[in-house]
Amino acid sequence: MIEPIGNQYIVARPVYSANAFGEEHKKKQRHHKTFLDHLKVCCSCSTQKAKRIALSLFPIASWLPAYRIKEWLLSDIVSGISTGLVAVLQGLAFALLVTIPPSYGLYAAFFPVIIYFFLGTSKHISVGPFPVLSMMVGAVVVRLTPSESTAALELSNSSMSNDSSADEYKVMVAATVTILSGIIQLLMGVLQIGFVVIYLSESLISGFTTAAAVHVLVSQLKFMLQLNVPAHTDPFSIFKVLNSIFTQIEKTNIADLVTSLIILLIVFVVKEINQRYKAKLPVPIPIELIMTVIATGVSYGFDFKNRFEVAVVGEMKRGFQSPSAPDMQIFQETIGDSFGIAIVGFVVAFSVASVYSLKYDYPIDGNQELIALGLSNIFSGSFKGFAASTALSRSGVQESTGGKTQIAGLLSAIIVLIVIVSIGFLLEPLQKSVLAALALGNLKGMLMQFTEIRRLWQKDKYDCLIWIMTFIFAIVLGLGLGLAASVAFQLLTIVFRTQFPKCSTLANVGRSNVYKNKKDYSDMYEPEGVKIFRCPSPIYFANIHFFKQKLIDAVGFNPLRILRKRNKALKKIRKLQKKGLLQVTPKGIICTNDGFKDSDEELDNNQIEGLDQPINTTDLPFEIDWNADLPLNTMVPKISLHSLILDFSAVSFLDISSMRGLKTLLQEFIRINVDVYIVGSDDDFIEKLVQCEFFDDEVKDSIFFLTIHDAVLHILMKKDYSASKFNSSQEKQPKFDFTINTNGGLRNRECQVPVETKF
Repeated sequence: MIEPIGNQYIVARPVYSANAFGEEHKKKQRHHKTFLDHLKVCCSCSTQKAKRIALSLFPIASWLPAYRIKEWLLSDIVSGISTGLVAVLQGLAFALLVTIPPSYGLYAAFFPVIIYFFLGTSKHISVGPFPVLSMMVGAVVVRLTPSESTAALELSNSSMSNDSSADEYKVMVAATVTILSGIIQLLMGVLQIGFVVIYLSESLISGFTTAAAVHVLVSQLKFMLQLNVPAHTDPFSIFKVLNSIFTQIEKTNIADLVTSLIILLIVFVVKEINQRYKAKLPVPIPIELIMTVIATGVSYGFDFKNRFEVAVVGEMKRGFQSPSAPDMQIFQETIGDSFGIAIVGFVVAFSVASVYSLKYDYPIDGNQELIALGLSNIFSGSFKGFAASTALSRSGVQESTGGKTQIAGLLSAIIVLIVIVSIGFLLEPLQKSVLAALALGNLKGMLMQFTEIRRLWQKDKYDCLIWIMTFIFAIVLGLGLGLAASVAFQLLTIVFRTQFPKCSTLANVGRSNVYKNKKDYSDMYEPEGVKIFRCPSPIYFANIHFFKQKLIDAVGFNPLRILRKRNKALKKIRKLQKKGLLQVTPKGIICTNDGFKDSDEELDNNQIEGLDQPINTTDLPFEIDWNADLPLNTMVPKISLHSLILDFSAVSFLDISSMRGLKTLLQEFIRINVDVYIVGSDDDFIEKLVQCEFFDDEVKDSIFFLTIHDAVLHILMKKDYSASKFNSSQEKQPKFDFTINTNGGLRNRECQVPVETKF
């Protein structure tokens, strides 16, 4: 019964062990579904299920009929035009990272948006080129592109015509990798394994994208300086690229350098204005579009290409190219890279989509996102585009300019379409250094994530370490290997967190039923002879030894060592008793022959296995008090502990190895007369122990109690009862029923003897 009194309460109930609670409250017999049961549900068919599947595969059927034309259309039009202009420029710029002609970036900015419009579940992200993916695809392109000396031979043996250029081969590699990554994403979505995103934490994603921004920055330097820098894809490639840049720095094209620096300065200033006055501006200033128009006009008007020998975008083919089949040989060589591209693309898109779904309160489906992105990449690659996800800056433009649904995304695709089929030629005089500068202008947000380190260090040092190591791995090893190493390191930190848990010794706070770490509070009460030990993590093969050592440190002695010394002393006592040299006195057991000497060699030759067995004194005519002085200066450590409580409320599982170790540890305590109790374990935990035959004559299932307080009260009652057995004048103790006083103390309702006097 619970009686509330103001902001306090009174609880009156029996002291429950797990067995006693189970006897009083019978558990329901529940049917646990088997694999066949789940299979039947999956294979069953109904009209509602078919409708639900159709709506999940085509989310547009759910939100398009509910579209509010008067309220949303104008906002989506403004957002679509703004996003489309940014998408054009980013498509051209990020194509440079793939090391293919800029015009192919427009295909990557068009096809994924169309597919995602029908299949995506997010209303706000802008699908298309993403610098990190472009870098990863570019690394594969560079690795597989033949050198100039062998290009002609390899191209003649490929499916392409003999007059195909190296650029076309690069496009084929990029498209093939994109198709393969799309197939991987599609299969993951069909198999419903979108949960893989949970293995990539926010700290890992932040560190990885920041490192990718540094890679993008370094890779764009050669376009800003117009230097002939060979591509590197192996580990330490970023340092090799920097070395090549600095060794050729005197060959810098001054016109490209000055242009790019001016563009960067203006873009950074205007973006800062947009950020600071976003509440007052109706729409952000489209600085990328303005600078592109100005830079293109200046370059064309002053003939920068011929006067200063700058690198320009060049020929922009009108219209679309016919779809092409992927190269199966490239499939075989890029399966690992494609898997990494598929995972990174999905994680980035899902992370950004999750932010907007929480902000605007609508659901997104990870598995459907995989299907949408997979088909987007398959179509994009078939039409010679490259891998797509979502760029943070472009999605920010779509959302901040008032985009309500993917209608804005469809309109942005129409803007890209107009550039592809009609006005793309106007961008032919545009300098590549301008595209590089515009790409770097969009990296500010990614580079600013360096400030995450301080915040993470204050909140969680493990997350901060994950961020730092992810950044280092991605910088040193490259994006592909860096991601794999970062995931492995992140999983390793989980092992460390559970392998070295912060175990603690608990005590009673304010003489109530609340138990906290005894180091944290001043008004702590620890029952005499009782130790309460808490383990805050699962116990498994890797941390069972750490758990054992922490427990030994908490109680102040090693039970196995004491057990061996007691058994060793018992052998000596038995020998003295057989010789009739022992006498029992009120002060203890004494030896009547001071001249008797035992053979230390004989005692040292005792088998260790024998010393580990339970202590058996039934053959002796007296009881041995192990905390009293023993004859012939027999040294056995004295211990005051009589009860040990293990708080397993945070222990979610035990494996077989740790189960054996735990049972051995409990047996050692029990054999030296220390009662062990386990509290807070759920029923499944106990059932698993029963199935694994954990209990025997020594370790019994009666050691489990519901709470720490139940175990403490049980110990106090047990000790009072034990003391009364040896006092014949004492009256029979009444049944104890402990409750909590309204002032937080403990009292006995039957005899009104405060239990707090025993603390």
